[in-house]
Amino acid sequence: MSITRKEEIPGWHVYPAPTPLVQAVADRILEMARTAIARRGVFKIVLAGGTTPAALYRTLAENDLDWKNWRIYFSDERCLPADDSERNSVMVACNWLDQITAPLPEVFVIPAELGPDQAAENYARVIRDARPFDLVLLGAGEDGHTASLFPGHQYPEEELVHVENNAPKPPSRRVTLSYGTLCDAELVLFLVTGSAKNDMVKSWRNGDDLPVNHVHGRNGTDVYLDAAAGAMCESGPDKTGDE
Repeated sequence: MSITRKEEIPGWHVYPAPTPLVQAVADRILEMARTAIARRGVFKIVLAGGTTPAALYRTLAENDLDWKNWRIYFSDERCLPADDSERNSVMVACNWLDQITAPLPEVFVIPAELGPDQAAENYARVIRDARPFDLVLLGAGEDGHTASLFPGHQYPEEELVHVENNAPKPPSRRVTLSYGTLCDAELVLFLVTGSAKNDMVKSWRNGDDLPVNHVHGRNGTDVYLDAAAGAMCESGPDKTGDE
């Protein structure tokens, strides 16, 4: 089943390797932050977990900025102890937040150590007052999942935050923002790297019924890929020429 409407088709940006991709995304985030802070005094960003985002966060940490006007949220979290190295919050801290000096951004961590039900309830209260976001940053799995929203799983549309008790990859218990919450942003930006994502990217571009095709920003959705992941995009009509 194809689910992507024409006006929601993402922009595809293909880079020769992960390093220039990460730098381009970092530059775009910093530009968006400057614009949002100048207009409203605050920049609200939702972060993704994963290997490629970790490289991005290290790049952001290299900038000497006044971070205090940033508000940082998380797209999903694994139900593990608060200091577990597999937590997205720990990964972001190690690669970014622990590397910068005060004044620090305001960070809203999903309290997944409380268990999925309590964590989802608590985070929904945070998210309800935080929307809309300026930017939602996401990754994409080989199966087309994003955050902890998985193909074939059913999620109540009215929820801001979902409990996921049966994730197909460990740990099975997670907390994730809903499709509706992730879409409540000026821009949604995906980072995708690696040749293992080729088939998924093809299905994505075809508009197949994958979680990645259910998330669209209010003013646009952009997908940044390295050449390995985006090989089939190189002759496509949506290629931007970013190389």
